[in-house]
Amino acid sequence: MMQKKLAALLLGAGLVFGASAVSAANLKISHVRPQGAQVDKDLRVFAEQVTQATGGKLKFDLFPANALGDYTVVQERISVGAVDMALQPVATGVNKRLQIGALPYLATDWPSAKRVFGKGSPLRAAMEDLYAKQDITVLAAYPVYFGGISLNKPPVNPGDPDAKKGLKLRVPPIKSFQLLADSIGYIGSPLPFSEAFTAVQTGVVDGVIGSGAEGYYASFRDVTKYYLPMNTHFEVWYLLINGEVLNDMDKADRAKLEEAAATFETSRWAAAEADQAGNEKKLQDAGAQLVPVSAEALAANARNARAQVWPEIIKDMGEAWARPIVDSVTK
Repeated sequence: MMQKKLAALLLGAGLVFGASAVSAANLKISHVRPQGAQVDKDLRVFAEQVTQATGGKLKFDLFPANALGDYTVVQERISVGAVDMALQPVATGVNKRLQIGALPYLATDWPSAKRVFGKGSPLRAAMEDLYAKQDITVLAAYPVYFGGISLNKPPVNPGDPDAKKGLKLRVPPIKSFQLLADSIGYIGSPLPFSEAFTAVQTGVVDGVIGSGAEGYYASFRDVTKYYLPMNTHFEVWYLLINGEVLNDMDKADRAKLEEAAATFETSRWAAAEADQAGNEKKLQDAGAQLVPVSAEALAANARNARAQVWPEIIKDMGEAWARPIVDSVTK
C-alpha cells in the first residue's frame, strides 16, 4: 500500500527518476560530495556494514554529487518519501528554527563542538524534533569541520573584526551567514552555490564564507589564494531517513541500521579533527596560503558575532524557544 501511495505521489509531482530508480529492496542515499570524497567512502562503509548485518535484506544505492538534486530539494524529497536517505547539510528554508545549528561561534573548539552537537545535547534533541515534524528521522550526526574564509585577494586585518576589510564575500542565502560576514568586517553578498565559483573567478566577489577547508578544496581550490581558519561556525551534516520507511522496516533490521548509524557517528567524531587538518594541507598543496589566526583574534570575532548576529537569529527563531537551548549549550 505504501509503495502504491509513493508511486502515485511521485508521478503527480514529476519526481520519478527513470533509469536511476531502484528496486524496493534498495534504499537510495543522496550526498553532496563527489564520488571518492571522504564522506562518500564513509557512507559506503556504513552501507556495507548494514547490508552484512541484515544478511542482505537492507541494501543501498548511493547517489553522490547531488545526483538526486541539491540538499534543499533532497530534504523535501525525503520528507515525502521520494528519496529514502541522505547525508547532507541542514536546509533551513523549511523552518527558521533549523538555523539554530548554524549560529556562528556556537562552538569554539572540538570538545565544545561535541558537547553542543553530540547525541543527547539539548540542541541535538531540538534538531531531531524539527526534522521529525517533516517525517524525517535523524540517524546520526556527521561532524565535518570548523568554517573559515576563502579569499582570492590578500586578507586585510584578518584578526580584527572591527576593521572594515573592503572585501566582498559570497555568503549562502542564510541569514546567519549574511549577518556574520558583516559582523567581522566583510561585505556579505548572498549568492546561490551554483554561481559562487564564477563570481569569485570573475571578481564579482573577493572570496567565500560559509564553508571550511574540506568544502573549499572540493569546490573552490582553483580560486582560493588565501585561507583563514576563523572557526566561523561548526559544520554538521545529518544522516537522515524518511520516517515511514524507517517505521516500516523489520524490527531486527531497523535495530541493525540504528546500531550501524551510532558506530558511524562515533567513528566520525574520532576522525573529523584530523580530516580538517588534512584538508587544510590539501588547500596549501593546491597553492593557497594558510593565514594563521591567533586565539585572541578568534575570541574577538566570536564576541562580535555573538553580540551582533545571535540576537537577530534568536528573534527570528522565537526567543522563548531558542534562548533556553542556546543558553544550555553555551554555559
